[in-house]
This record gives sequence, structure tokens and C-alpha cells, in this order.
Amino acid sequence: MGSVLLMDLEAIDEDLAKLAARYGVGCEYDDYSGVRTPVSARAVREVLAAMDVDASSPQAVRESITAAEEGPWRRWVAPSIVVRATGAVAVPIRVPAQEGVRVSVRFELGGTTPGEPLARADAESRLVDGRLVVEQDAALGELPLGYHELTVTAAGQTDTCVLIVAPERIPWPDAAGRVEGWMLQLYAARSRRSWGIGDLTDLATIATWSGSDLGMGALLVNPLHAVAPVAPMQRSPYFPSSKRFANPIYLDPDAVPEVGALGRSDLAEFERLAGLARGCGVDLIDRDAVWAAKSAALELLFVQPRERAAAYADYIASAGGALDDFATYCAFAEVYGAHWQEWPAELHDPRSVAVQTAATGRAERIEFFRWLQFLCDEQLHAAQQAARAAGMPIGIVHDLAVGVDPGGADAWAMRADLAVGVTVGAPPDLYAKAGQNWSQPPLRPDRLRATGYAAYREMLRSVLRNAGGIRIDHVLGLFRLWWIPPGRSAAEGSYVHYPADEMLGVLTLEAARAGAIVVGEDLGTVPAGVREALHNNGIAGSAVLYFERDSHGPRPPELWSANSLATVNTHDLPTAVGYLTGARAPLYRTLGLLDDEQAASESSRDDLERDQLVALMVERRIVSADAGIEELVAGLHVLLGRSPCTLLLAALGDAVCDPRQPNVPGTTDDQHPNWCLPIAESVGGEPVPVFVDDLPDHPGVRRVVQALRGDRNDVER
Repeated sequence: MGSVLLMDLEAIDEDLAKLAARYGVGCEYDDYSGVRTPVSARAVREVLAAMDVDASSPQAVRESITAAEEGPWRRWVAPSIVVRATGAVAVPIRVPAQEGVRVSVRFELGGTTPGEPLARADAESRLVDGRLVVEQDAALGELPLGYHELTVTAAGQTDTCVLIVAPERIPWPDAAGRVEGWMLQLYAARSRRSWGIGDLTDLATIATWSGSDLGMGALLVNPLHAVAPVAPMQRSPYFPSSKRFANPIYLDPDAVPEVGALGRSDLAEFERLAGLARGCGVDLIDRDAVWAAKSAALELLFVQPRERAAAYADYIASAGGALDDFATYCAFAEVYGAHWQEWPAELHDPRSVAVQTAATGRAERIEFFRWLQFLCDEQLHAAQQAARAAGMPIGIVHDLAVGVDPGGADAWAMRADLAVGVTVGAPPDLYAKAGQNWSQPPLRPDRLRATGYAAYREMLRSVLRNAGGIRIDHVLGLFRLWWIPPGRSAAEGSYVHYPADEMLGVLTLEAARAGAIVVGEDLGTVPAGVREALHNNGIAGSAVLYFERDSHGPRPPELWSANSLATVNTHDLPTAVGYLTGARAPLYRTLGLLDDEQAASESSRDDLERDQLVALMVERRIVSADAGIEELVAGLHVLLGRSPCTLLLAALGDAVCDPRQPNVPGTTDDQHPNWCLPIAESVGGEPVPVFVDDLPDHPGVRRVVQALRGDRNDVER
């Protein structure tokens, strides 16, 4: 115990601070109140260890510093370089003095171009292994956007670099202008036709009438990332097994073409399974029951003759080895469970002979899970096409979670790219005095650079494949993440800084190729320069009505940032009705998140903020002094409409005055039905589900659309 205490109190010396800086590990940070707070030396050592950097002793620290300083001089060029396409490109190289140097670029789409080594007046040099190595520039001229290969040869050594040429910023769609739209939890948006959960056909349906009838331009959906295909199925969209693939629970089995090939008995069984799914979870989404029925029905379709063999082959080829890994994980999870750490030890390494042997025995199931992803790709594509056909300039905007389940498919297949054992979260703040641990492993910044950002760009490309945009949850993670070493509390971590300029460059390239917009969730404590960097890259920020306040009260909407997605709330906050009726503090007290004293204090604060906001709406004649709940909900959306924000989104649940909060952070599944609440309206004080079929004619939907546009007249249909 004594040694642990000494380690905690140990000061971070100059050498350890120097090594930490080389790897982007923070030795101090500004807390939520702006106070400079030191990080323990133990935390710094353990975070460095997670990147395979030895800082276990003073001698090890000095040796690691030497390795970090000399390593870049032993390669003629860095493993990856990100530049912007703003003119002629020149990149740094380090090559032996007085040696013939050859530089060339092989373009992503074919062809090569030579480069010209140029001396630098301010060049540094270093004696490496008895040879003088000097800094130079490689002049490459103007280059097309893309992922190219830069080759540098000198003194009999050839080194290559992934040269990423990105656009200066993400363009806003020319035809979009200011856009209104919906945000929704897709699982909650059920139709009478769907199998007990909102699906991709429901998404296409909502896009169609929202675009063609109401003139809406975008639909933001919760993350549709894949989870383990076993019960109990993960509820949270923000704790996925894989961000590279989709959750097949959102498939519409009726829309799979192979239905037409079912024989009489199989068709009868298919219809029986549909009936089971439609009849389960009337008041709450029952993922386990839905998946049991859907997967059985999809298995019936899987064995039918396929008429889309060429399209399937094209998809398999485009998905590559990542799909093989994912499908293998799913097939193994059915046998051994959702967490790969609990599998037989010989199956822990996806590249092992044991895994290859076991996969042979599960080949049919692996093929089944490949096929499901092909269906997801088809139906996601159909939803985006429906949105565009309905006139939506943006269409479907997919939400991107921060991380992945440490026991899931991506963590199993991508362990070399992750800091195994480390989790991310947040340091202590006003609302979480012990800090937060999100139990998700971070990508290693050193591996990102070493691999040409392969894992990162593959994930982005997958999500953007059938999207008009993405929303990046906790976009600050592109700049820094709070790493918590194994076995430590959330307060015992350190910030690790990421190569934000490079990551933003890859993001702009992938978004530009997809013709997609990008929104960053930049709420909370935001370091200086982050919002400016997002803006410069064409990435919109987030403006949430509840949080748009200053010391005097609500911030007038005309003062909000124009480069923002404006919403009344988020999935982790009270609905509009919940906010207006003061439901948060009593709910949190019931759930044990607040004691009596805290609940009373929070309730008073909530009441004050609500009353100030209502007073603002009354003062501006947005609502009457005796406004009822429906008028007040509409009034909140009028405020959004009066902001200069380029993207305005209303929650479909708010449109029908759903009082229930989709997710209460800090609670477990047995405390609150997180991520399981279908869209509902209150009738006689009780929630009554509202089906997608009824939304186009729902008066609340029309009222909110009018409010966003500041239009007193009925929405033309």
C-alpha cells in the first residue's frame, strides 16, 4: 500500500514529461472550472505502457526518449502524411547527405509522378548510425485528392508513406441552404407493418413523406452500428460491437427479394414469425424477442436461390477482410458468447490457425452473417435513395458512436490498433464528481499514423457509404480523449492528444467523396481552438436549446452560432414535455441518481431555467401567457427557427409530445427502460404508442414543422 501511495505522490520529472509529450500524453489539464490540475506520474506511466512505451524506471524513460527521437531519423519519410489540396504540395523527408535521392508518388487510381528533393535553409541534421541525415523537402506539385503512395529511395534503402491529399474543407451541399429535418431513434419509430421495432423500410417511409409532403431536408438517426447477435442483445446504440457494420435487427424481412422464392410451408412459417414479432413488446421494444423471430425468418430466406449474385459478390469484394472478421466473430459469439475474452484462449487471436480451423466448421453461419450485411447495405441504400427521391438535399444523417464494446467484434479484430485494457471517459466535473468511465477502448494515435489511418478511414467509409451526413458523438475525441488505465478509477486518468489536423483531413476527404455533411457534437467543456478548427474544416457544431444560456438567462437565438445543428434537446436529456413539466429531478430522485436535497436543488434550478425560457417566448409573442403544453412545445421550436443555424432538427417524439426520456445516463437496464421506448403520446396521463403510419397526419408533426419555419400557415401538402 505504501508503494502505491508513493507512486501517487511522485512528481512528474523533466524526462517523464518529455517522453509524455512525444506521445501526446498530458501531464496536467484544466478541469471543468478552469483550474489547472496535475496528472499523477503513475497515470502517465500506465498510459504510455498502453502504447507499448516503457516508462517503468528512470533508465527506461531515457531509453524510450532516445528511441522516440531517433526513430523518425531512421526512415526517409514518415509512415503517413496528410496534406490539403490547396496548391503545390511539398512534404518533409529526412535523407542521407550527399546521396542520390529518388522520390515518386503512385496515385490511388493509377499512374505515377516524380518528386524533386529540395534543400532547406533551416534544415536540421543528425548523425544516425555513423551517417549524416538531413531534413529536406520533396516537391510534388499539385496532387489529386486521395490516398497515394509516396516512395523515397536513398543509400539503398526505400521507405514508403501513405500520402493523404484532402480537401481544404467539407462543402455544404449547393442545393441545401438552410435545412430543417427530424432526429429520431429508429428502433422507436415502429409501423404497424414492421416486426416489433422500427426498421429501414420505416426509415425510408419517414424520409419519403417528410421530404415530399413537408419539404424537410434531413433525417438524423441513432447509431445503427452492429451489436453481438445474441441475447441479451445490447440496447445502447452507443456501445456497439462494431462501428464498421450495421445491426441486422433493423432489416425489414418483408423487403428481402428472396421472400418471393419461399414455398408454401416456408411462407407460412415466415408469416408466423412476423406475427410473433409484431405482437411482442407493445409498450417497450423487446430486442431479444424481435431478433429471435427476425433471425429465424432471415434464415429461411438465406437458403433460397439468389437472383443478385453479382451484386452480392461486388459487396463482398468491397467489404474485404473486415467483413470476414466481423462475420466470424458473429458466428463464434453464437457458440461462445458476446465477449471474446470469455472464448477459448486459442480463439483470442483472429489471425491464429485455431481461428481458421474453427471458422471452417462454422462456414455456413459465417456466410449467413456476411449475407445479412449485404441486406443491410441494400436497405440502407434504399432508405437514402428514398430520401433523395423525395427531394431531401441531405437525406439520412448517421450518428457515429465514440467507441466500441471491448468484448465485441471490432475489439477482437482490431486489437493492434486499440489500447487494450484502457477505457475512455471524462475527468471529474460538476455533474460527475467521480468522473466518467465509458468502458470503451480508444484507438492508439501512434498506430493511426503508423498505418495511414487505415482503421479510422475504413470506419468512416463504412458509415458514410449510404449517408448524406454523419454526426460525430463527442467530436472532441478527434482532439483528445481521457484515457483511464486498467483497474483505475475514472479520476486516475490522463488526456491523450490525437493528431487532430490529420484526422480532420481524413474526415474531410471521406465526407467529400460521399457528398456528405458532418456535424460534431461539441457540447460541454471545449478546449480553445477546437470549434475554430471544426469550422475551418466545414464541420458544423451543436447548439442545444437547453444549454444556450449565459449568466443572464437564455441566450437569444439570433446570437447562436450559424455553423451549428440546432435542436431542443438530445437523447440524454428530457423531452420537450419533460423539460416544460419539470420531470427531470423527480425522475432522477426516483432512480437514485439524486438524494432528496439534491433533487430539491435541481428542481428549483430546472424550474427557474424553464420559467426564464417561457418568459422569453411570451415577451417575444411566440406563445401566449397562458399557453398550454402543445403551444409551448411549438414555441421551443420557433426559437430554433429564429436562430441563424444552418441545420434545424426536431425530435419526432417531441412533435407528438412524448413525455419520456429515451435514455437516462448513469442508469442500468433494470432501473430505466433506456433505448426501449417507442414513440408515444400521452393520453389520460398514460403513454400510447404512435405508429409511423399515423405521423404524417399527426397535428403535432405539422405544428412543429410550422414552428421551425416560423410559418403561421398550414404546411402545404
